[in-house]
Amino acid sequence: MARLPRLCVGGFPHLVMQRGHNGQPVFVDPVDRDQFRIALAECAAALGVTIHAYAFLGQEIRLLLTPPDAAALSRMMQSVGRRYGSAFNRRHSRSGSLWEGRFRATVIEAERYLINAMRWLETGTAGASSREHHLGDWHDPCITDHPHFWTLGNTPFDREMAYRQLLATPLQDKEALELADALLKGWPLGSAAFLTRVAQSTDRRLAPLPRGRPAKVK
Repeated sequence: MARLPRLCVGGFPHLVMQRGHNGQPVFVDPVDRDQFRIALAECAAALGVTIHAYAFLGQEIRLLLTPPDAAALSRMMQSVGRRYGSAFNRRHSRSGSLWEGRFRATVIEAERYLINAMRWLETGTAGASSREHHLGDWHDPCITDHPHFWTLGNTPFDREMAYRQLLATPLQDKEALELADALLKGWPLGSAAFLTRVAQSTDRRLAPLPRGRPAKVK
């Protein structure tokens, strides 16, 4: 069966994940993470992609972002992947592809899932994340807050305090698994009304086909 094309719809928030080739590390130390963050910020800005949150783990990256159109996401990932991959190879005296061949992505409904997606990326990260930005500890030029994040409070201080309280309560296992499963499988997350909106912007199927053989027509 032919593999479905990656789901990408301009103007909607997306969860994105890219892993190292054969599970190998893509970050060795904080210098690597700083170089990737700079490359990500510059490549995203060049293509009009807004980055809302990130987590840089040892063997993978996770991003929450909004692309302006379907092509911008792939172009950004290719651009930052080539730029950082070359720098990583030079710095660590290695050769060959750094990345798994295909990054994963899915579309999420901001009203239902954006804050939980941020918490999923920024809670208990064994690496680096955009957590400090959203808590007001430092300003990260890579990050553009999604408008839905602003619903947490009328001032930056109010939003930071509200988000700090949310981070203090870990996501339920069901909530985290729902996000991870959607990202790995590429199915969008949202209400029926949201899925209808997404369907109007893409020809790609938005749900798995029923299992088993089709029923016989009598």
